[in-house]
Amino acid sequence: MTAEAETERRRRGWVIDTRPLGVLAFRRMWLGNGVSFFGYQFTAVAVPVQMFADTGSSAWVGLLGVAGLVPLLIFGLWGGAAADVVDRRRLLLASSTLAWLATVGLLAQAVMHVGSAWLLLALTAVQSAGFAVSSPARQSIVPRIVPGELVPAANTLAYTTTTVGGVLGPLTAGLIFGTFATGTGVTVAYAVDALLFTISFWATWRLPPIPPLVHAAGEPRPTAGLRGIADGLKFLVTKPVLLLSFAVDIVAMVFAMPRALFPEVAADRFGGGAAVGWLFSAIALGSVVGGLTSGWIGRVRRQGLALIVAVVGWGVAVGLSGLARSLWLMVLLLAVGGAADLVSAVYRQSILQTYAPDRLRGRLQGVFTVVVAGGPRLGDLRAGATADLVGPTASWVGGGFLAAGLAVVLALVFPALQRYRPPPADDGETR
Repeated sequence: MTAEAETERRRRGWVIDTRPLGVLAFRRMWLGNGVSFFGYQFTAVAVPVQMFADTGSSAWVGLLGVAGLVPLLIFGLWGGAAADVVDRRRLLLASSTLAWLATVGLLAQAVMHVGSAWLLLALTAVQSAGFAVSSPARQSIVPRIVPGELVPAANTLAYTTTTVGGVLGPLTAGLIFGTFATGTGVTVAYAVDALLFTISFWATWRLPPIPPLVHAAGEPRPTAGLRGIADGLKFLVTKPVLLLSFAVDIVAMVFAMPRALFPEVAADRFGGGAAVGWLFSAIALGSVVGGLTSGWIGRVRRQGLALIVAVVGWGVAVGLSGLARSLWLMVLLLAVGGAADLVSAVYRQSILQTYAPDRLRGRLQGVFTVVVAGGPRLGDLRAGATADLVGPTASWVGGGFLAAGLAVVLALVFPALQRYRPPPADDGETR
């Protein structure tokens, strides 16, 4: 069998499509993002663990979601507008530097044993601001460096690789917390994140310049101010498919994300230690399995319907996992939810990237960043607050099943999304 025939066989089968890795720029960005996301998982586990250790309250852990959400709302929209005006590579370098400085701040406060919940909230906010600006630039680069028909495969590779980090990072962090006392564990976790972040800088530095495309006559020139943001929002409100794809994601994350409950449930049901690492890695573990068997994703034409089914599957799996009294059953059900979440994430991103013209892509990616990253943070707040009122089990289980039900209602009342099919590939843009 020739190499071309083997590639085609894989594409038509269940194995993940790796053709985008043949593009050098994408391969560098894919590598840098994967390594840096692995490092970030140490911080993602350490911050809520430290917060719970310092305060003894899941409500305070939930407030980390608020600290991350406010900068996302402000800088996510602005960062998306800026990505349509300036060189996206330079914007990515600058914003990544801000996020790295916040990680260094987390390391410093752990070394000095500051023990301030408010400082943790502040550093989380700064880190979120850096992410909010970098994410629209990073995602809007993808359609500029890979052919249009490979965009879903590129997104699948990106999500799968970052979720590999989402598995290995929390598991390794769990081993750290199982070996060291909490104070030493969080210090080591922050140090690992700060070190690995440098690889992401190298990968971004080696990208080619990605300036804005020349605009056609009569098209408005984009700006990074309020007018530019408003232009992106005006386009968005005229596209029911995009609005509904955002809506189902908000429902899934706000009501069904149980992340803020992991430290408390790990301590109460499973004795703490490495259990918290397994819970934080379970969703990503399922996403990895889903990604490695994702060869079918690019062949689905009813992408909107597939997105809805995936969101419903996520909610049901999360709801059932909250009832589990065995750590391994809980991890298994969360992993099923993670596989469904990967499918929904790939379709949401691909729908946006193929729907939006390049001159608006950064701004719409800014909205996407606010929704995708802000939803889980609101979910942290909801889960933590309701857990203090009704207990972690009711907060976890009720949220999962409610998300699944609301997704079905949205699909039935507003059928535009379930009818969506992608347009024919258009490779007319400069790449």
